[in-house]
Formats: sequence, structure tokens, C-alpha cells
Amino acid sequence: MTLSFLVLAMTLCILPGGVRAEIYTSIGQMTDLIFRERELVQSLKEYIQTEKSRLAFVKSWAGKLDALTQLSTSDPEGYLAHPVNAYKLLKRLNMEWSELENLVLQDVSNGFLANILLHKQFFPDEEDKIGAAKALMRLQDTYKLDSEILSSGKLPGVRHNGFLTVDDCFDMGKIAYDEEDHYHSALWMQEVLRRLDAGEDGAVSLSEALDYLSFSVYQLGDLHRSAELIRRLVSIEPSHQRALGNLNHLEMMMSKKIEDGEEMHPSPATERPVTLETYERPRDHLPERETYEALCRGEGVRMTEQRRSRLFCRYQDRGRNPRLLLAPMKEEDEWDNPHIVRYLDALSQTEMDRIKELAKPVLARATVRDPVSGVLTVANYRVSKSAWLGDEVDPIIARVSQRIEDVTGLSLETAESLQVANYGVGGQYEPHFDFSRRPFDITLKVDGNRLATYLNYKDEPDAIKSLGSGNLETSF
Repeated sequence: MTLSFLVLAMTLCILPGGVRAEIYTSIGQMTDLIFRERELVQSLKEYIQTEKSRLAFVKSWAGKLDALTQLSTSDPEGYLAHPVNAYKLLKRLNMEWSELENLVLQDVSNGFLANILLHKQFFPDEEDKIGAAKALMRLQDTYKLDSEILSSGKLPGVRHNGFLTVDDCFDMGKIAYDEEDHYHSALWMQEVLRRLDAGEDGAVSLSEALDYLSFSVYQLGDLHRSAELIRRLVSIEPSHQRALGNLNHLEMMMSKKIEDGEEMHPSPATERPVTLETYERPRDHLPERETYEALCRGEGVRMTEQRRSRLFCRYQDRGRNPRLLLAPMKEEDEWDNPHIVRYLDALSQTEMDRIKELAKPVLARATVRDPVSGVLTVANYRVSKSAWLGDEVDPIIARVSQRIEDVTGLSLETAESLQVANYGVGGQYEPHFDFSRRPFDITLKVDGNRLATYLNYKDEPDAIKSLGSGNLETSF
């Protein structure tokens, strides 16, 4: 308020200087000043009202965030188990706090600004926001979630509610649009359109939603639907020149297709909503995509009851290993052919907590080895952070390594360090080979390649959160 008031005070001081040339000699000119002053008073009142509105907004925002942070800090991991909450946290810190900063910058609030500047170095950047949005879309694809369901937060098994507003949905669609991902852009702009038609208020306009949606479905090859949407846009904004031009172009294209016999005369147009089944998702680099995602949804091969009856649980001492005689491992058959077993309670809660404590400060974006150059690099098919912990880091790491050696019967003499992997919202590591496909790998302690990978799963998502979960991995 001080800064704005100083600007206003300067205006008041300049005015008399500017009109000092014998104004007092003219009542007529002085009466002009009366009206100028009235306008200034009105401007001042508007300024005061703006300040009140600004403070009311800040107070309301602070109250909302106070309640939200009390909830989120009471159970951080449970709260972030909901992917919408994770996305909105990243978006909030990336966008909304900066918007609040700009609002407060209209005033001199040194304490708040110093505090926000102190913490801003830890805020997510634009890449984080885009990455989180893509993660939501990845979950949407994997679990076949309609945009309406995902944005409403109606997900199975979640402990905290989370939803996207119409503006959030528009941001999702806009991110996909900017990435030329018109499949997802169409899905999210359709949700924006549905919400606006239902009367939800937001900063995005109906014209914007129609504009983006019409272009996305056009890029997907749906000329008729694009034309329907543009006609509706033109009915709202008859002077929208670009829309008029696009509509004329589309109608010419459709007429030519009919003339060339590529299409029959269309039935009367109706505006139909875009759903998951409307368009086929574009193919990508992974030929196993559908199988991979079906497994994530639990749609894999089902075991018959007869085969299941031959699966057993047992205590495993691995040939009377002295340590396993004292504390045998709980071994459970998961599959018969190939034989897959699971070890239960392989790590204690104390061990998991200590490993997490050691790993958290050194977590870094997980990398892959470029198959051509051999250089470690990040990749969009591996979305996680990892840390490497050697036996020398802590006695618990050495103890876990010894347990892995006892259970597997394999020597860890040439094993790599324990890798702690943490998957965030929509985190994943697509199907891959764990062994090195390069003839020489400088990371290997001796000549040879990986023989086995032992995975300890610290936890599993209690909802649709990621395509992986926290795990501890040792390759040897």
C-alpha cells in the first residue's frame, strides 16, 4: 500500500505545478480542478476498494491453504498418493504462489516477500508442472480413466479427495496441445466444454475451449466434428475471422471428399462429446504398450484353481544357512511356470525407515545408458529418482546386502550398490532389459554382465498413483 500511495501522492503534487500558470485568475479553470479532484477522489476510493478486495482475496487464499496444508502435512505420503493432489501441489507452487507474489508486489510487504524469495528456490519450475500433467495423462491411459472421472477425483482406494477445476482441466488440455498431443488435448478440452456447459465458472471462456477442441479433433482427422464445434464457436462470436476461415476451409475439404467418392453425404450434424473410445490413441515407440498397461490394470493371465492349488508357502533356510536357521524367510509361490516366488517381511520397518532416511538427501533423477553412445542420460520412459547406497554407508545397508546373499545363494562380491528407487506421480520404468547390451560396461566390477536383480518393494501404491512404487534394487 505504501508504494501505491506514494505514486498517488506524486500525482497530487504534480497537478498544481502543471496548472499553476494563472489558474487562480480564472474561476472557470478552477472549476475544472474541482472536477479533477472529484475524479481523483473516485480513483482513490476505487484504489481503496481494490486494496480491500486484494486483502480479502489473500485472506481467503491463506485460509484455504492453511486448511489444505494442515491436512497434507498430517499424512504427506497418503495425501500425495492421490495423483490429482500431487499435480495440484506442483501446479500451485509453480503458478499460483507466483501469482500471489505478483499481487503482493503491488505493496511493500518485505517480510512476506523475503520469505517467499527464500523458499522460491525450492519451487517446481515449468518443467515440473508439465511433467506432472503428462503423468496424469499417463495414468489416464494406463487405467483407462475418463477425464471427467480423473478430474473429479473419484479414484479407488484414495484417502484424500482431490479434484481439478475447469481452469485446471484447461491447463491440462493446453499442455497437451502445446506438446502437439492432440489426443489428450481433445479429451481435456472436451471436459472443459462439459464443465462450462454445466455452468462452472472459470477464467477460461467457452470460445477458447471450442477453439482448442475444434483444432485438436481436426488434427485427429475428424473433419465433421471439428466443423460442428467451429459452427458453435461462430454462433457465439460471429466476427471470429479465423474461425470463419477455418469453417470455410473444412466445408470445402468435406465437399471435395464427397465429390471424390471418399465419403457419402453426411447425416445432419450433431455435436457429440469426445470420449476415450472416440479416437484411437496414437502408437508410440513401445510395441508392448497395451500388454504392459493391461498388466498394470491387473488384466494379466489368470491362474486356474487347479494350478493355484499347487502353490505353497514355506519357511526358507536356503540349505540350512546359519542365519536363516535363526530367522528363516517367508517364501510364497506366486506362479508355477516360470516359477516365481515372493519373500514376505524381507525388511523390517526400522530398516526401511533408515534406508529411506539415508536415500532421501541424495535422490536424483534416474538415468539410463544411451544404447548408442553409452552415456548416462535421462529418458521419458524412466520417470523416477534413485540413490545408490553402498555397504559402507550404514550397518543396515550391509545387513540387508548379507540377507540378499543368504536368500539368493549368490555372492554379492561383484554386485552393485543397493539402489533405492522412488516413483512419484505417474512414475514408471517401461519394459526394459536389466542386463547391459553393450559389450563393455565400465560400471562392472569384473568382466561379465548382470545375472540377476533382487527387488525389495518398500510399499505399493494404495491408489492409482504411479506405475511403480518405492523399491530397493540390487543387481549382481
